[in-house]
Amino acid sequence: MTLRIDISGLPAERLRFAASPLAELTAMLHVLAEPGHHPQYAGWAGDVWAGLRPELAERLREAEFLWRSSRADFLVPARPRATLAEELDDVDRIDDETYVTAALITTCGSNRVHFAAPSPLADATARERALDLAQARGALQEAFAERLLADPAAVRARVRDTLEQCAEAFFDAAWARVAVQLATDLRLKNDLLRRRGVGAALASVSGAVTLAPDGSCVVIDKLQDSATSAHGTGVTFLPSVFGRPHLVTVHAPGWQPVVQYPVAEPEPSEPVSLETVTLRLEALAHPVRLRLLRTLARGPHTTGELAHAWELSPPEVSRHLAVLRRAGLLTAERQGRYVRYTVNLPDLTALGTDLLAVALR
Repeated sequence: MTLRIDISGLPAERLRFAASPLAELTAMLHVLAEPGHHPQYAGWAGDVWAGLRPELAERLREAEFLWRSSRADFLVPARPRATLAEELDDVDRIDDETYVTAALITTCGSNRVHFAAPSPLADATARERALDLAQARGALQEAFAERLLADPAAVRARVRDTLEQCAEAFFDAAWARVAVQLATDLRLKNDLLRRRGVGAALASVSGAVTLAPDGSCVVIDKLQDSATSAHGTGVTFLPSVFGRPHLVTVHAPGWQPVVQYPVAEPEPSEPVSLETVTLRLEALAHPVRLRLLRTLARGPHTTGELAHAWELSPPEVSRHLAVLRRAGLLTAERQGRYVRYTVNLPDLTALGTDLLAVALR
């Protein structure tokens, strides 16, 4: 399973390595929403939550769907700026339809959800579909989607104000600490790109990112099959300290490809391939179960959502979920008419950091 970014004929200078304050803030917000994914930042997350004003804490929970299980594409900039304010100004320039569509994709809980024309802003049928998908994710998601569709300008202004409050509350101090580490990583990447070429620069990003043998595309080891093109736009690579271990990609049609990658730890371990993990863990050897596990690692899902995301039948998904539950890797909770499945992160971690790294990548 790979994501392929076509770069055939693209000049090396169109592969850009740069730091983004907004992307790093979004990574921090993901840590706050999913601290179990980032045990190394558990102390930081606890301190931040303890120090937040109640109103800001509620705002973060209200909009967490923009960064919890996946990132809204407009929060991972293809053209990074020097300051958070400049990047938020760029977001403000996005038209309502583009903004709302990107927000709905994350709110509805799957990057495989697409809202083609007609837009949910203009078409009642598309609107109802968006609200139905959001409802399946829970009451908070449904309420956010309703507000977004009813008054996108007000929601956009509230989201920006929330992010600006985050800057004052915790981001500015954290950014000052990580900016030096990001700058050091960028010097290394740009030096490799200049002196040794695209292949060497990509190899230093992650063991999951490679250059195809013919140099035609960037190949990213993700549990999904997808492809996009960088022609006319280029590719942007954003280093992240708080994003570890995630490898975040923007590859939706109409968006410039972006890869947010984790800055290596002082003594990085050799990345383990998906194939190696599969061989080590017979209980997870079936590729469909591994895909479902990776999806569930992003957040709770119902059987129906998983079936839709992977184009499987609900009975087939149920059989695979039963195997994972018997292995102690999932928990289930009924919420109204829905049963939502969640990854048992402590037991998953006990199986080995190799699996955890692959599942969360």
